[in-house]
Amino acid sequence: MKNIKRTALSWLVLLLGLLYFMLPLVATFLFSLKGKKGVLSFVAYEHVFADPQFLKTFFFSFQMSIYTVVAGLALIIPTTIWVHLKVPKAKPVIEIFALMPFVIPPIILAFGLIRSYSRPPLALVTTPALLVAGYVIIAFPYIYRSIDAGLRAMDLRALTEAGMSLGAGWFSLLFRVVLPNLRTAILAAIFLTFATVIGELTLAVLLAWPAFGPYMALVGRDLAYEPAALAILSFAMTWGSIGLIQALSRGKARPGTVVAPGLAVMAEETKPTTTRSTTNGLP
Repeated sequence: MKNIKRTALSWLVLLLGLLYFMLPLVATFLFSLKGKKGVLSFVAYEHVFADPQFLKTFFFSFQMSIYTVVAGLALIIPTTIWVHLKVPKAKPVIEIFALMPFVIPPIILAFGLIRSYSRPPLALVTTPALLVAGYVIIAFPYIYRSIDAGLRAMDLRALTEAGMSLGAGWFSLLFRVVLPNLRTAILAAIFLTFATVIGELTLAVLLAWPAFGPYMALVGRDLAYEPAALAILSFAMTWGSIGLIQALSRGKARPGTVVAPGLAVMAEETKPTTTRSTTNGLP
């Protein structure tokens, strides 16, 4: 009887949670379908896709998100691995830095970047590099948390020692052992960064770049139903990103397989070659 009550309570909590999250989304979707004289239609979505600024701003933000992902992963992955292996006592310091983007408002960050890089020798205000640098700072907590969680889930020190005992250098160890085991964490960091950059508003406005965030704000100021359509499209892109994470990270471990496939390959490569001596054609 207790198990039945517990199961019923669990389903009730799940149902309430789904209603809490889904009802606003359904209401937004129905509102986006309203047209003239209250007739449901996809006119708002047609207007959004017909606007040339929609694709222009979206692809600009998409391009900036790619640059942000490349720069952020190139900076944070080696640093996090080095901290885990060499200076684990520095983790609290990195944790503090990871909290700073949540503490410092983006408007303060934007004015600081403008004041610091608006004059020689580093006059970067008119280049997208400064925007990407700001995005890397904003996305730093999400990238670091994802990579740190991935490293905590594996025995990094044991994998490193095993790879080095098989003769692997740091470059080979990183790309053949560590990164394959960080696939899910890297994908999570990529899509979190993508979602952050696509919806970012303050940096793009103050640095005067035609990004997707300012476009959404402009549409929300001047139109009625199109902002709801853009909100639904943003949710769809987010859910699509989560689906891609699940699809790309899916895979069941087969019996007899090792955790790091790169170690197995290295072990095969380092096996001494043996020759068979034959007598009268028999081994």
